[in-house]
Amino acid sequence: MALQIREFTTIDEMVAQIDTIRFLYPNITLEKYQSFLSEMVPHNYIQIGVFENNICLGITGCWSATKLWTGKYLEIDNFVVNPEYRSKGIGKMLTDYIEQKALDLGCSSIVLDAFSGNFGAHRFYYNQGYGPKGFHFVKVLDENKLTH
Repeated sequence: MALQIREFTTIDEMVAQIDTIRFLYPNITLEKYQSFLSEMVPHNYIQIGVFENNICLGITGCWSATKLWTGKYLEIDNFVVNPEYRSKGIGKMLTDYIEQKALDLGCSSIVLDAFSGNFGAHRFYYNQGYGPKGFHFVKVLDENKLTH
């Protein structure tokens, strides 16, 4: 495979990859995706995709921010690999790229959320050197507004 990594910084570039995002969020509408991105992009949100022959095999979003406990950090968000291409190194390409990006930005750490029942993701992230630091508590206020 001749794989290539691309960064997306515009909503139009991101929207063009909605089919890959739908492996993670099958029911997301184009309108909802555009609406969310319009709120996320102004806050440093970008996407990184792995392509073969202009076909997106995997994609992740990420953004940098600062918190008191960690200083500057990079957060992985919406990480997905096309199921037909899993276990072929696509995810590792993405996490390696993100790690270098975090180092280049002067981040102290990389953080992410993985749903508690997503054991495949847990195994993958453990294998990439990530580990749990705490609990991400959630109180859902309106189930109808959730994508997943």
